[in-house]
Amino acid sequence: MATLPSLSGRQVVRVFEKFGWSVARQRGSHIIMTKQGALVSLSIPDHKEVAKGTLRGLIRLAGLTVEQFLGTL
Repeated sequence: MATLPSLSGRQVVRVFEKFGWSVARQRGSHIIMTKQGALVSLSIPDHKEVAKGTLRGLIRLAGLTVEQFLGTL
């Protein structure tokens, strides 16, 4: 299992944008991302550091592997 780096919420948003996700709105400290044709939306905390378990869950929800995600950093 690949180890995830420490990333901020904004950095995570930039990576998901490369996979076709777009920012739909922001409410408080969470950025909501949607993708055309996807049944789920991603709620990314806009924190200085996103917890590794949260990031791994977001990657899984987006239908990606950790290796795909890390390949775009």
